[in-house]
Order: sequence, then C-alpha cells, then structure tokens
Amino acid sequence: MGSRTLPRPEIRRKARGLLLALVVGVLGTATALVAPPSAHAAESTLGAAAAQSGRYFGTAIASGKLGDSAYTSIASREFNSVTAENEMKIDATEPQRGQFNFSGADRVYNWAVQNGKEVRGHTLAWHSQQPGWMQSLSGSTLRQAMIDHINGVMAHYKGKISQWDVVNEAFADGSSGARRDSNLQRTGNDWIEVAFRTARAADPAAKLCYNDYNVEDWTWAKTQAMYNMVRDFKQRGVPIDCVGFQSHFNSGSPYNSNFRTTLQSFAALGVDVAVTELDIQGAPAATYSNVINDCLAVERCLGVTVWGVRDSDSWRSEQTPLLFNNDGSKKAAYTAVLNALNGGDSTEPPAESGQIKGVGSGRCLDVPGTSTADGTQLQLWDCHGGTNQQWTYTEAGEFRVYGDKCLDAGGTGNGTRVQIYSCWGGDNQKWRLDSNGSVVGVQSGLCLDTVSGGTANGTLIQLYSCSNGGSQSWSHT
Repeated sequence: MGSRTLPRPEIRRKARGLLLALVVGVLGTATALVAPPSAHAAESTLGAAAAQSGRYFGTAIASGKLGDSAYTSIASREFNSVTAENEMKIDATEPQRGQFNFSGADRVYNWAVQNGKEVRGHTLAWHSQQPGWMQSLSGSTLRQAMIDHINGVMAHYKGKISQWDVVNEAFADGSSGARRDSNLQRTGNDWIEVAFRTARAADPAAKLCYNDYNVEDWTWAKTQAMYNMVRDFKQRGVPIDCVGFQSHFNSGSPYNSNFRTTLQSFAALGVDVAVTELDIQGAPAATYSNVINDCLAVERCLGVTVWGVRDSDSWRSEQTPLLFNNDGSKKAAYTAVLNALNGGDSTEPPAESGQIKGVGSGRCLDVPGTSTADGTQLQLWDCHGGTNQQWTYTEAGEFRVYGDKCLDAGGTGNGTRVQIYSCWGGDNQKWRLDSNGSVVGVQSGLCLDTVSGGTANGTLIQLYSCSNGGSQSWSHT
C-alpha cells in the first residue's frame, strides 16, 4: 500500500424509487426500468459466499481496533481471510536490527486463527515503512539485512501463513516501466529474485506473491513491466507463486474492464492471482461487482481482500471506499458483492439507452469522432443513432456511453467543459434529472448547457447556472 493523494469525493446516494420516477417522468419516452428477479443468496456473509467457489473474501485488520466490538463483530462475521494492515511490515516486526517484535502481528494472527480465518502475510521486502536502521544501510549490508529480515519473520510464522507478499511495490509509477529507485533496488537488480529464493527456503509451504498497485489496467506500462518480470521468473525457475493486485481504484487509477484480461494473462503464466487491497472511491456497487466477477471468471484467482472494514477504518476514509458505512451498516456495494459471490446477477438493473436531444436545437449530445479518449468534450450534432450518441442513465445517477465512459464535469464553475471520462463513481459524474428537463450536476448544482446557447452542429457542451432556457432542456429518446 503506497500513499497516493486523490481528490475527495462527496458521494450522494439516491433512492432507487426516486431515480426510476425521474427517469420515467423526465425522459418521457424511456421505458420503465424493471429489475430482474434476484437470485436467492446461497450464503448470507461474504466469506461464506466466496468459500462456495473455493475462494476467500478477506479484510485488513489493525491490532489497535481489536478492542472495538462493532469492528470485530463485522470482521468476524463477514470475512474468512485476514491481512495485518501494518503489524507485519518491516518497521513493526524488526524495529532494531536483529531484534524482532511480533506483539502486534501476533495479536492480529491470533485473533484471526481464533475466529477461523486464514492469514495473508504482508509484507517482507518494501522500500517504505522501513525502520530507521534499515534506511541508513546500503549495498551488501542492506542486502544481507533484507535476507535476515525475511528469514526471521518467516521462521516465526513457518507453516502458519497461507501466502506472503514477499516483495511490495518495486516498480515505478508512470509510463517508464522501470523499477522504482529505492535503496533495495540500488543493492542490485536481482534483489527481488533473491527475496523470493530466500522466502522459499524459509517456508516452502507458503505461497509467495509479488504485490503492487496501478497494475490492474492491462495497457499500462507498469502492468507490462510486472508481467515481463513474472514471465522471466517462471521461465528461469525463480519461485514465485502468485501476484497481488492491490486494486485501489479511484479517479487517478479507475477500474477498467480489461482488468479481467490482466488477471487472465498473469494466470496463463502459471501463477495464482489475487485482489489484495481493494477499495473503490465512492464504493460504486457496479464497479465492486465487476471486480468480484473478474476474479470469479479466472480459475486461478485465489480471492479478494478489501483494505479495511468500515469507511472509518480506511486509510482513505474521506473517500468512503469500503463496503460498510462508519456506523457499520451495509452499503449497496455490499449487496452487489454478496450477490456476485453467490453467483447471482450483481450488475445494475438494465437501464434504457437512447439519445439525449436538446429541446432548443433538436440535435443530440454527441461524442466527437466517436472518440473514447478521456477528456473529450461533448458537442451537439445531428441525431443519427450511433454508439457515440447512445446514453444510458444508471441507478447511480450516471449517464454512460460505450458502457464504461461517463458524462463528466471537468470542474464546478460556469463554463466548465462537459466531457467523457472513465466511470469512477465521483459526484462530478452524477446527474439529477429535474422535471423541467434540466440535467443538473450533483457536484456543482449547475445545468448541462450549450456554449453561448448555441444550436448548430459542433456547439460545445458546458455547465452553466440553471436558467430554464431552451439550451438547458433535454429529452431522452
């Protein structure tokens, strides 16, 4: 888990009945949305539902919260796997060189075992959360310290930990595909291989994983660099058993439907895969169920771990990214995940697709050139029924085009461009449909409008203060 600063979402959830009424009442010709019958849940908790397919559904546990009865009640009931949030990291387990301290780690481990859960180990070799003594080392001295640390921690838990994140976050962010410039990397490019060989010798029974973030999108350079490393390791007999995808989805790293391709591609190399630190900005139900279904579709996907129990327990609590609210109540995303794990229909109910036509212009909301690029500003164009003019209004309050791109506001002020962007659940992608035909941005309170009130082909779309004018009145046909 690395630190990545992201904008705060202010997610407002809408009652399903209100949405349906707005869609039918405002859009006029749209067919009423009817949800298909839900499959009866075979299991009533996440862990039990995941176990039906031989998988786990886990959470990160913090030892300091084990005295919170509400926290432990949810964690004990819902999950069948546990990862220590910080207690098994380097600074916690070896605060002084050669002097190991497992008090916090053992508290998490013992609680998990006493409650019938398997335990994932996280993490043995990482550039971050190193104690001061390790940060001061370099070269062969640091290399030996890494080896000694792996041996010391794995000896303590030998035969007890199902899988270890041996190495964490070794690749650089961005488009270089390079290794991260860390003190461990500077000991030599073979440091990851040495870590895995050391771990195999220390506990031959444990699954050995490489774990990273922003590697879920198959097209990204960081993903391809990790893939090439794993392929090389498998070809040369380096003992790697699994790859963990942290899956911290947000506006900067949104979920992409090619995540399933990523999982399948790594599994084809002969390694297991796992979703290891899942949280999704705004906790959109559809995205959560998509991730679960991606794992279920790949035979070698071991399971899913969410990074925390309630939003208040999350390292990104302001982003409300988890399955339980601060008070412990279940979100819509929880139900979507449970349905998916139980093999039911976990997607949003089918919504009516159609064109969004400007009442004043008679022209349609159009993506220029059938572009799929994030940031493409929308325009008016003669209605022709093409895919770049087909918009689906979802229960989440989104207008989707191409299935995975959302009507998106680039800001909150008058004149803000309205564009398409990968759907990620933010309020700048949520829209309220008013009875006068206005489409109002939930985040800004401003209306979907044409620039200068224009009506011609190519007129750009913006946000502007609501005025009930013809350029702000829309119908869905």
